[in-house]
Amino acid sequence: MEAYSLSTIGVLALCLVSILLAVHSGYSKGRAGALSGPVLPADDANLLYRIDRVHMNSVEALSPFVVPAVLAMMVGVGPSTLAVLVWTYVALRLVHTAIYLRGGNAAKRGSLRTILYVSGALVTVILVAVTGWAAMH
Repeated sequence: MEAYSLSTIGVLALCLVSILLAVHSGYSKGRAGALSGPVLPADDANLLYRIDRVHMNSVEALSPFVVPAVLAMMVGVGPSTLAVLVWTYVALRLVHTAIYLRGGNAAKRGSLRTILYVSGALVTVILVAVTGWAAMH
């Protein structure tokens, strides 16, 4: 498993980011006197809404990426290939998070935020395909 240390660190980084966003979301809601759960108004101009959504978005995207990443290690996907996919995904998620939190035009629908999210989803699809291929061969 030492060959997969870079990928393992990347997966752990994704998990840590998700945890940090959960803490940030909870803390921000508490300071604002908001209840747990969805933030209203559901408006990109509302910072508390964006904090909550970026946290939920990270949670929603975590499992579909982490599961195939771990399976890739189990079926013997090339360590370099996996590391490139994992760290590309990590970079996309971090930039997506920063842009979403910052708000403005880049964070609105059909914008850079969307492009980053779709790019991350594409990396996930590639990871699934590479893992499936390795499992069959």
